[in-house]
Amino acid sequence: MIKVASFNINGIKARLPRLLEWLEETRPSIACLQEIKTQDEGFPAKDFEAIGYKAIWHGQKGFNGVAILADGEQPVEVQRGLEGDPEDLHSRYIEAEVFGLRVAGIYLPNGNPQPGPKFDYKLRWMERLRARMAAISAEEVPAIVTGDFNVIPEDQDVWAPSAMAADALMQPQSRDAYARLLGDGWTDAIALHNPRGGVWTYWDYQAGAWQRDHGFRIDHALLSPELADRLVDCGVDKAHRGREKASDHAPIWVTVRP
Repeated sequence: MIKVASFNINGIKARLPRLLEWLEETRPSIACLQEIKTQDEGFPAKDFEAIGYKAIWHGQKGFNGVAILADGEQPVEVQRGLEGDPEDLHSRYIEAEVFGLRVAGIYLPNGNPQPGPKFDYKLRWMERLRARMAAISAEEVPAIVTGDFNVIPEDQDVWAPSAMAADALMQPQSRDAYARLLGDGWTDAIALHNPRGGVWTYWDYQAGAWQRDHGFRIDHALLSPELADRLVDCGVDKAHRGREKASDHAPIWVTVRP
């Protein structure tokens, strides 16, 4: 089996011990990371090499940043960044070929406060992502686009819809843009295996959200038709959110047949 995971680590330097611990305990074949929050030269590649992982990364000082790790194999970079806005310098997208799969790791803009320029940027970014995903689809390759989408797709994906009603993550425009990706033929793996919802991937640090299980699902794994047919299982490594100095996200993963 090939196991593809995604983890918004919320600062790779601050949480490197937790990240290495998770990698060694769960051993994903491929791990996409978001919010590494470091410049390229500060990426701890040697720490990953020491436990058998090779990496590519797209860093940014203090913000954003994405990476793809692979167990024993070097990911071959296909693209970094999305076309369509030459003024967008945020490090939010990286794409590679590894283990016979096309893998894209994304950190989609949050969009708050909305309405406003940050929300407009989010929606434009989602349009650009859709265009890139359409290009990948046209290649008819087994592909996965995974990461922090910053979209709560349905009311069943949040502990209390009323609590997030004004948030950019739940606005109709955000949800519609996400739904269009599914309409283009991509499969939301976790939603497919959990049709009643109730699965969270994020718990805020504030207001005892973790202790009260006040979470929501914003980390997703979208599979192309060629890969969806090979889906075996998926899940959330929820227990890792409860560890000391943890990220506010839990890792997600899918397993597919080779």
